[in-house]
Amino acid sequence: MANRGKLVVYLGYAAGVGKTYKMLEEAQRLRRGGADIVIGYFEPHDRPDTIALTRGIESIPCRAQAYRGAVFPEMDIEAIVRRHPAICVVDELPHTNTPGCERAKRWQDVEWLLDQGIDVFTTMNVQHLESFNDQVWQISGVRVRETVPDWIVAQANEVVMVDLTPRALLHRLERGVVYPPEAARRALENFFQESKLAALRELTLRQAAHVTEARQEAAAPAPPPGQECILIHVTADPSTAMLIRRSKRVADYHRAPCFAVYVRAPGEEVAPAVEQHLNFARNLRIETVVALGEDAAAALVDFAHQRKVTQIFTARPTQARRNGEAALLHRIVRLARDMQVTIVARSRGA
Repeated sequence: MANRGKLVVYLGYAAGVGKTYKMLEEAQRLRRGGADIVIGYFEPHDRPDTIALTRGIESIPCRAQAYRGAVFPEMDIEAIVRRHPAICVVDELPHTNTPGCERAKRWQDVEWLLDQGIDVFTTMNVQHLESFNDQVWQISGVRVRETVPDWIVAQANEVVMVDLTPRALLHRLERGVVYPPEAARRALENFFQESKLAALRELTLRQAAHVTEARQEAAAPAPPPGQECILIHVTADPSTAMLIRRSKRVADYHRAPCFAVYVRAPGEEVAPAVEQHLNFARNLRIETVVALGEDAAAALVDFAHQRKVTQIFTARPTQARRNGEAALLHRIVRLARDMQVTIVARSRGA
């Protein structure tokens, strides 16, 4: 879209590293230079220094969204579009909107603003990036529920990494800069441990490097057609979400086409769990296919040959369902002799 707005993402690895502060500093600099900029949503977290940076910037009031007898403040997209600033500041991109809002996720609201030709500055932590969901769970023991598809960050015009050493962040937490004392104490006992923060910071550094490399590759000639092509074997198993995330990162790394394929027997209904996985893949901009066949392995490999797939990703069978799953897996491996079949182990507890 020719008049589509530009997206700037301020990326960190934990609350308190300074994403919102850095974003508002830039907003103030642009305002002083005469830019037409407004705040569409801001989460103060009772941090006086950050709140001070909103002074002088026009703020679009939130709208009240009622749900189950309570009222929640949500970004007023219609009011922002009517105002139509050049730039809109939107804090906390991974936020899930209150039921009843026109769009389910704040990143979808941001997409709408961009489509209206409005530039957006926004913030998020790396643990909310969808493809890192399993790694973050293994690092922190916390399953992040609010996620942002990788393609949102990949399409950003600029990704600003806001960095702070884990030790400095812990000092901020201990001084009460990040959370009130009781919340800070709980955080120090759980998520905010130096080893966990260091690992999350490493993920953020890797993601920033990945974005830079992807931009450089995008400017270079495209790889030869058919160089790599990825197929993800979709089943009803809960580990399929993990499989989709890992496979998509491989496809993005190779700049390769990616298909999520489920094989349905004639007359069989697509199970809700399968449909959920297919929808998840669609949200990650993976092409989904429901193939028809009595022989699941043959139908899967036939599709792979038709689309010149080079790598098939499938999940390792569970102990409880090992016999049937193992037989299917062995048959896929036998039929796909000219392709690489990657058997992905389930994450701990998946």
